[in-house]
Amino acid sequence: MDEELERDEKVFLLSEEVAQYAGAYKVSRGLWKKYGDKRIIDTPMSGMGIAVGAAMAGLQPICEFMTFNFSMQAIDQVINSAAKTYCMSAGLQPVPIVFRGPNGASAGVAAHHSQCFAAWYWHCPGLKVVSPCNSEDAKGLIKSVICDDNPVVMLENELVYGVAFELPTEAQSKDFLIPFGKAKIERQGTHITVVAHSRPVGHCLLSKEGIECEVINLCTIRPMDIEAIEASVMKTNHLVTVEGGWPQFGVGAEICARIMEGRAFNFLDVPAVLCHWC
Repeated sequence: MDEELERDEKVFLLSEEVAQYAGAYKVSRGLWKKYGDKRIIDTPMSGMGIAVGAAMAGLQPICEFMTFNFSMQAIDQVINSAAKTYCMSAGLQPVPIVFRGPNGASAGVAAHHSQCFAAWYWHCPGLKVVSPCNSEDAKGLIKSVICDDNPVVMLENELVYGVAFELPTEAQSKDFLIPFGKAKIERQGTHITVVAHSRPVGHCLLSKEGIECEVINLCTIRPMDIEAIEASVMKTNHLVTVEGGWPQFGVGAEICARIMEGRAFNFLDVPAVLCHWC
């Protein structure tokens, strides 16, 4: 965010406690001191409407939810105002806005702070949805979404904030981007295709028992790189999807449906399997 705030004066950050307090998870640490009150702004959750109006006026707001569970307080602004305006204006009014924050289950929080919102938001026309699993993803995706003219939901994970990841030299460049709609094969394999996003990707990479898993990190949930998944399934003949959301109508269910409808279906030796954390 710092690089994009420095690059473009139209970019600004707003939400609950992002200024002097630097956010609940200190993601915005140092930004208020560097950019001041005009670009790092404390607002209540209901202030997401301010961001939508600012985006319509030509600015590029980044909205942080302390947790995506709090996005329910601003759901009308996200779904009806941000997501639908471009199409309802016949393409005349872009709404370049980023909604980001921690998503999914965490430690020591109750059910109302433990939900995964991937399926909620990728179901909505007009929104792009990304979900990083490590530092490289987070940097490449945040820079891509800030530069995009569409409203984007960036689902981070609270339990990953404190994890140290190796950042490749390429990712340390200010020009580093991860494009929308491109999944990453984190590990090559021939026995089974395992598809995940966010923190579950790390768990998939821990597979043992001599099974050669091909682990696919979605990175972007919408648009989804279904071609990469199909190509992998056609090689391994097996598919498992892993996610932190509820079992009904989730991201994994949609992946399985598309595989069943597409060219990879006849390559499956057994039915696809969905794994959920809830």
